[in-house]
Amino acid sequence: MSSMSWDTFKSAPPTVQVRLESNPPGADASTSLGPGCKTPCSVSVPAPDAPFTVAYALPKYQPASVPVNVIKNPGDFTTPASVTTDPNPVFAELQPAAPPKPVRKPHRPKKPKPATTAAAPAEAAPVAGSPFPDPNAGKR
Repeated sequence: MSSMSWDTFKSAPPTVQVRLESNPPGADASTSLGPGCKTPCSVSVPAPDAPFTVAYALPKYQPASVPVNVIKNPGDFTTPASVTTDPNPVFAELQPAAPPKPVRKPHRPKKPKPATTAAAPAEAAPVAGSPFPDPNAGKR
């Protein structure tokens, strides 16, 4: 006959189920307590005495971290003690890692505006205050 240990009668430390979600889904979410998974998912963590964080990582997106508060309800004669988290589910809205580079549109020359006066074309007269010398200045 095996001897029984008093450890058998100790209650296991309470755990809390935490739902982890992200937009877009598929991020690696890990709690500062250890357990993690790929969103959307749930992890069971030992009920901590203090708030913890959930870190989200997804390629091509900025990492995100969400603080989670732990709410312990000591219970009474009619209700068992419980531990919940706020928020639950823990949700992160992931932002793209870098703003997309602007798409360069092919350069189209602007159509010249119809001349309303009989002024000389702009290229014939150097622009006043231009840092560029008129390449035709000495050839006239």
